Amino acid sequence: MGILLFVGAAIGSWYIIKTPQSIVSPIGKILEKPLEKYTIDRLSQRQFAGSQIALEEAVATTGAYTVWRFSFTSDAKRVTGLAHLPAGRQVFPASDSGNQRIKQHPVIVQFRGYVDREKYAPGEGTKRSAEVYARNGFISLAPDFLGYGASASPSADIFEERFETYTTALNLLASIKTLTIADPDRIGIWGHSNGGQIALTILEVTKKPYPATLWAPVSKPFPYSILYYTDEASDRGKLIRKRLAKFEEDYDVELYSLPNYLNRITAPLQIHQGSADEPVPQKWSDELVKILKEKEKDVSYYTYASADHNMVGSWNTVVSRDIEFFRKYLK
Repeated sequence: MGILLFVGAAIGSWYIIKTPQSIVSPIGKILEKPLEKYTIDRLSQRQFAGSQIALEEAVATTGAYTVWRFSFTSDAKRVTGLAHLPAGRQVFPASDSGNQRIKQHPVIVQFRGYVDREKYAPGEGTKRSAEVYARNGFISLAPDFLGYGASASPSADIFEERFETYTTALNLLASIKTLTIADPDRIGIWGHSNGGQIALTILEVTKKPYPATLWAPVSKPFPYSILYYTDEASDRGKLIRKRLAKFEEDYDVELYSLPNYLNRITAPLQIHQGSADEPVPQKWSDELVKILKEKEKDVSYYTYASADHNMVGSWNTVVSRDIEFFRKYLK
């Protein structure tokens, strides 16, 4: 749910003067600061071509679906994940050319919340819901993200590591067209906690109408959305506050903050929130929905008395509503 708390410094091919983000080329030309490419505006201007999704190993099979480990490339880095593919790869003859075509399924891309690396296993935070989606005919693609599973390492810069979750998500969405049984015209998004923050940012960046269901999304402004969780760090957030102070010297944090770009969202949204959620207080989602409705966005909002951050107590109801939602918009 919070930021990934890792430290380090990214070193490029240019030499650095004055600050880690003030860059001058060998011929004296001032270049952009290295993390400016991750502002929501700049990400919106970029074209993501994606890469081939490789199904590498089947790890489980039922009568309804098969679970595969998969991989793709995001900005030259390997990213792994877990795919749940519905059973019944039916083949139909094409009436015009006689060529055969494979039945394509709608896709739900799932972005999990924060998990400690030491405790992480592929499918953590997404596997249970993915099983339900697959049984109902939806493909689930859940990336591990950089530094998790068998993925490549993320940036050593703690803020770039956070922003790389966006480029990973965007590259995965662009790669879906390479998966034969996936319908690239029927893609939905699921996000939980920090994964909800990623989902909202992706909807702002792409401006595409991917129907999205969000479970207790982190929706507060950057960097408060990070600082809120710093008491979970072993140093109570001392290091990250120091790095953040430096970041704010060199960058305008408003350009990275999702609440400033909610007007760009064109997708229908379904938001679920438990009243007993401690990591993401209900008032956050209340405020988010209020703003979205003021902006005349298509949003449905459900609250669940006594449900916690993982929807325990109302989980079956939440998933059933998701199935109904995705069937409506990905039919």
